[in-house]
Amino acid sequence: MSATGELPHPDRADLTLTGVLFALSDPERLAIAQQLVDGPLDMAACSVTDPTMPKSTRSHLMKVLREAGVIRNEPNGRRRLLSLRRDDLEARFPGVLDAVLGAADPLPVPESALAD
Repeated sequence: MSATGELPHPDRADLTLTGVLFALSDPERLAIAQQLVDGPLDMAACSVTDPTMPKSTRSHLMKVLREAGVIRNEPNGRRRLLSLRRDDLEARFPGVLDAVLGAADPLPVPESALAD
């Protein structure tokens, strides 16, 4: 990792269909991708369906998505900004991202959100 906090991201040409599908095959990773459909989010704003999940597990989920080329994880001040690599995925595998996200079950609402 560089001194600027940049993380490595695969080039568009290096994205593989099996890697992308594997990354999206986990319900928690899929939920993260679904949250990014409408635009970038601060990493802290991305939630997982299990509020008791350790931070290290959340970080690993995002690492798998980044290394597969599904998301971009970039520094934004003292925080990190997550975004869906829609253009790259559409260029490599037309229609796949929309097909997977469209076929997925809706995001479950975490119990903590229901308490309000």
